[in-house]
Amino acid sequence: MMKELDFNIRESPFSDFFTSRYSMSFRIDIQKAWEYSKDNDLSFFIVSLACLLCGLNSVPELRRRIIGGKAFEFDKIDGITPIMNEDESVFEEMRVSPPTESESFENWHDKVVDIRDSILEGKTKGFSIGMTKRDIEPIANFSCIPWVDFDTLVNCISEPHQIQPLITWGKVSENKKMPIAIAINHIFVYGKHIGQFQTNTQKYFNNPNTIHNSKNNKFNI
Repeated sequence: MMKELDFNIRESPFSDFFTSRYSMSFRIDIQKAWEYSKDNDLSFFIVSLACLLCGLNSVPELRRRIIGGKAFEFDKIDGITPIMNEDESVFEEMRVSPPTESESFENWHDKVVDIRDSILEGKTKGFSIGMTKRDIEPIANFSCIPWVDFDTLVNCISEPHQIQPLITWGKVSENKKMPIAIAINHIFVYGKHIGQFQTNTQKYFNNPNTIHNSKNNKFNI
C-alpha cells in the first residue's frame, strides 16, 4: 500500500539539477551478526540482507517515490538482489520482503533460502522487470560485493532523477567491519536520513535475532 504525500516536487531545490542522485558510504560493525550467523548455521549474506532491508524500511524518506508527477510513500519496501550458484554459471535476481512479526527470523531465513534455491535450480523464474519500471515499484536494489573492501562506490543510474535506493555491501574485514554504500535521491533524502539509516542498520546488525518482533517490524527503532 502507499499514500500520496502533500509534497510539491517542484519546490525541491534539487528537482532542476541535471541529476538529483548522490551516494554515500560508511562502515558498520558486524561482529554480533557474524557470530549469530555462525552459531545458528545461517547464511551471513541473508542475515545482512535482512538487516539492510529493515534498516531501509525504518526511514520513511527511503520509501518515497515519484509516480505520475506526484509524491507517494509506500508502507513497505521489498528487496531485489542478484544471486548466483556456487560455480557462478547461473545469475538471476530474487525479490524478498522484510521479516514480519508473525514469523521467527530463522523461519524467514529458511524461506529466503527456498526462494533462492528454487530460482537457481530453474524451478521458478527470477525477478524480472524493466529498469525504468523499477523506480515506481515498492522495491530497492541490494547488491553484495564480497570480494572488495571498498571505501566509496559510484552506482550507474537509469535516468537522472531515479528514486529507487541502491544499497551495496562489501567484504568483511578482519576486525569485522563492513562497508556499505547507498545511492539515493536528494529530492527526498538528506544527510540526516542517511544517518538514521546507518544508525538503525547498525542496531539490526547488533540484534539480528530480534528483527522479526513487532517493534522492529513497524520500523520504529
